[in-house]
Amino acid sequence: MVRANGAVSLRELARVVQTSEVTVRRDVRALEAEGLLDRRHGGAVLPGGFTRESGFPQKSLSATAEKTAIADLAASLVEEGEAIVVGAGTTTQELARRLARVPGLTVVTNSLLVAQALAHANRVEVVMTGGTLRGSNYALVGSGAEQSLQGLRVSRAFLSGSGLTAERGLSTSNMLSASVDRALVQAAAEVVVLADHTKLGADTMFQTVPTDVITRLVTDEPPPHDDRAATELQALADQGVQIAVAGTGPASSEPDSPPGRPARREVPLPGQRRTRGGAGPQRLTPHGLEPGRDGLGGGGAMERSARVADLRRR
Repeated sequence: MVRANGAVSLRELARVVQTSEVTVRRDVRALEAEGLLDRRHGGAVLPGGFTRESGFPQKSLSATAEKTAIADLAASLVEEGEAIVVGAGTTTQELARRLARVPGLTVVTNSLLVAQALAHANRVEVVMTGGTLRGSNYALVGSGAEQSLQGLRVSRAFLSGSGLTAERGLSTSNMLSASVDRALVQAAAEVVVLADHTKLGADTMFQTVPTDVITRLVTDEPPPHDDRAATELQALADQGVQIAVAGTGPASSEPDSPPGRPARREVPLPGQRRTRGGAGPQRLTPHGLEPGRDGLGGGGAMERSARVADLRRR
């Protein structure tokens, strides 16, 4: 019913499945925890107002090479002995696998997948938030998670999401996930967003990180025909976001890259413009924008009852 109508009242759901509104309210809460719908006062709506969130199996199979390259490059930003927070997501899970090699690291996370990736790492301390398990992405959400982050201060937060635009910043389709991500951001001195090109220009219902709070974006190079992603990269760079673009193949390696460093490459973006002082074309690197030499400025920059199953089908 929710899928067909976009929204439905608890009274109507109770009538259709022949049970009480109290019981339906509990079932709707369970479906929301899985990202299948969002609760509203007296009813339920489809998750997100714009882009619907995919489940973990779908996410884990999407843009796998890009996520690997992004995780490699993001891991190179982390220094020995740092204290960081890592949010939930398939890209941050890839990052965690690489952080297992950083000695003296302290990682605060609400993600069971991130914690699992670091469980056997030597000299890496993992601190988990409290909260309620959201099964669709194996993350802890709710007031317990948010309260456990109060008073915390770390150097960086590494976050992913469902969409990223220059206008609204990072967003997600689930209200509970968005609220925890905002608490993670409050704990960090810098915010690093990990988003592959498929998320650039995508907008979802709940804002997690405004653009002016994002310190750095780590992404992959958009395909030549993807004007939307390239335009968003330019707009993000124009708003001061430092952009690092990871290469995904052998051709992206630079001749002068030190051994063991992640590959990176320059990305031509629209709207090139002159810069003050005749600075050359800017390069997208793990450390942000670097000036060039030829006088042009480049844009860079989560027990299923029969009742719940019936609600899902409807």
